[in-house]
Amino acid sequence: MRSETRDHEGRIAEPATGETLELPSPTAAPMITALGITLLGAGLLTHAAVSIVGGVLALVGAVGWWREVLPFPKVERISVLRRGIAPIPKAPDVETVQRPVATLGTRLRLPIEVPPFSAGITGGIAGGIAMAAVALAYGLLAERSLWYPINLLAAAGLSNLATASTSELCAFNGAAFVVALLTHGAISLLVGLLYVLILPMLPRRHLLWGGVVAPLLWTGVIWAVLGIVNPVLDARIDWIWFVASQISFGLVAGLVVARTPTVRTPQTGRVPGASGGNAGPSDHER
Repeated sequence: MRSETRDHEGRIAEPATGETLELPSPTAAPMITALGITLLGAGLLTHAAVSIVGGVLALVGAVGWWREVLPFPKVERISVLRRGIAPIPKAPDVETVQRPVATLGTRLRLPIEVPPFSAGITGGIAGGIAMAAVALAYGLLAERSLWYPINLLAAAGLSNLATASTSELCAFNGAAFVVALLTHGAISLLVGLLYVLILPMLPRRHLLWGGVVAPLLWTGVIWAVLGIVNPVLDARIDWIWFVASQISFGLVAGLVVARTPTVRTPQTGRVPGASGGNAGPSDHER
């Protein structure tokens, strides 16, 4: 009996004509499940709240992963002619088909288009500026000093500031300014580049993932870890303002990355034999 492929609505999908590739539809369920399991283990060393969040994420990811393959696997058809890839011959209509050896250029790896790395750098800088603006606003409104949030950030690396008085944190400190600037800049650029790599693999709503979900996740981890590693510094942080600054970073950086025109990955470049040129060496020859 010939197997049938069904789409996500349960309808029988039309057989491949040689002009499309049938690939599993993109999903973030495995990534969410892995993150949840990781947080479950991390909570054993940090705080019970981390394990609770991890359990919820693992359950949500597992259910989503289950629904991707049952009762019918969700697939996505990719046009191969539009991507410059040679069409695949139609499989013979027989009960048992021996799979041929895959040839070069007949398989795609998703995503096939991603934002350039320059978008991550630009998004990280823009998000870092937005985050700094919220933090400085907190310093002015809560402590009447622009230097308070800067010194507080530097206190994570300077032990003498971790136990400093409020008046000392409100005063200018050259070493703390340099440490805070370098730390904030490096982390902003790193997260911006991570957005370029991760956001294209998530299903739509990139602003929701990058602007809300991701900031809330890493804020929860920092809150749980800092309460154990440095309780004195943890007591000085206003977590409502902290969350607001993280979300401002995520929204701005995610917006920049999502709005940047994508570029094709190397796999979608020139495929040997697709445009009538000489084919590359076979696997046996290599």
